[in-house]
Amino acid sequence: MLNTILSIDQGTSSTRAVLYSTKGEIIHIEQESIKTIFPKNGWVEQDANEIWVKTLKVIKKNISYAKINNLKILSIGITNQRETIVAWDKTNGKVLYNAIVWQDRRTKNKCDELINNNLSNIIYKKTGLLIDPYFSATKIHWILQNIEKAKKLSLSGKLAIGTIDSFLLFKITNGKSFFTDATNASRTSLYNIHTNQWDTELLNIYNIPRSILPEVKDNIAEFGSSNLKFIDSQISINAMIGDQQSAAIGQNCIKPGDTKATFGTGCFILLNTGNKGLKSRNKLITTIAYKIKNNTSYALEGSIFNSGSTMNWLKNKLKIIDDINKTESLASSIKDNNGVYFVPAFTGLGAPHWKPDARGTIIGLTGSSGIAEIVRASLEAVAYQSCDLFDAMQSDGQVPKIVRVDGGMSKNDWLMQFLANTSEKNIERSYVTETTSQGAAIMAAIACGILPSLQGASKLWKRSKKFSPKIDKNQIEKNKNGWKKAIKKSIL
Repeated sequence: MLNTILSIDQGTSSTRAVLYSTKGEIIHIEQESIKTIFPKNGWVEQDANEIWVKTLKVIKKNISYAKINNLKILSIGITNQRETIVAWDKTNGKVLYNAIVWQDRRTKNKCDELINNNLSNIIYKKTGLLIDPYFSATKIHWILQNIEKAKKLSLSGKLAIGTIDSFLLFKITNGKSFFTDATNASRTSLYNIHTNQWDTELLNIYNIPRSILPEVKDNIAEFGSSNLKFIDSQISINAMIGDQQSAAIGQNCIKPGDTKATFGTGCFILLNTGNKGLKSRNKLITTIAYKIKNNTSYALEGSIFNSGSTMNWLKNKLKIIDDINKTESLASSIKDNNGVYFVPAFTGLGAPHWKPDARGTIIGLTGSSGIAEIVRASLEAVAYQSCDLFDAMQSDGQVPKIVRVDGGMSKNDWLMQFLANTSEKNIERSYVTETTSQGAAIMAAIACGILPSLQGASKLWKRSKKFSPKIDKNQIEKNKNGWKKAIKKSIL
């Protein structure tokens, strides 16, 4: 019987469960798409019950596959979309409101109030985060203020609110485990990343009771085991980690200076800074990269809210493409963007701008502009936003010379070459594109003794393709100047 690890990857657009061999090879994948709901302008939600049902479905399919093929699942690792929060009843697991997704902007006024009360500095010092609707705390505050059932359950000690990892863990264990991990906790704006605990002062600032939050554990820990009520196999859950940190583990970015960029619904760039949480002077955030055996590693991070979601917008809303895979040939069909720039600020701008009021903007359209120009400008925007983050990192004294990429859009050779050209950096694409699920699998494999350590897992990483810069500096400068003008137009 072959031993395996099951990794649950609950992302913004889909839920995957991936079965890995002890050598880090993908044996089997099951995936279900997740619908996103837009109730009002700037509001972004998902049905938490749908997330749970589809997560359970892909887990069961993998377990069935394992049984048919005489495979033994030793451990489960969970990785998840971060900052998205769910509220539920501790007594029965009943969801009280839709999951409020990380992209949601409804709490902008609350954020403005906190900024006007001069709380930015104290929050940044403790959390490494800026005040923005992106992070979980104001979402939790909104639930407590606006959902009557949540208010009542909070007063009786029966309310649970957490990020997706803690919600799924609670459901998989049938209510026996109410935990989160340090990486997810570090995204809430309630967790002190230096003392590694929920912070009383922060809880008071956001008016959130400690009792509704899960206990925080290291990324590798005893989180519980699957309950036989839902899953007919009792499997230990030994690892939990936020999706971007998990991708960094999958990319073997475990040493200071190591940098990865994940191109999914959004784009997230992490640069490992080791055991020091560096303070950015350029509006990057400081986050926990991982915490193992009570030792914390930190990272600088820049977040782009819309990358893959922009391609979905072209396909599903504008309907100018019928297949996202065709964007590569469309972009390469013209010699340049013909002066067209697109800022896809559908839910505001993330780092390093942090402008929640910014909105999507296309400039430079003429009578000769067509589908190819708009598609190319959409892809270029992903690269330009990434370069803004690289420039911010460099200004902070951190120079990522090689960037390892993953995620769906990293398969687009045209985009990766344009990114290499524009950033003047070498771009390395991983052989395994499922690096997010692989990171959680690595953590779970360490927990059950298959791998000795993160360093011991480095042999699992392999490069698929390398992209090196092939453009002159004058053209780079011209392109970036056009992008800067477009950014200014998008900020209201």
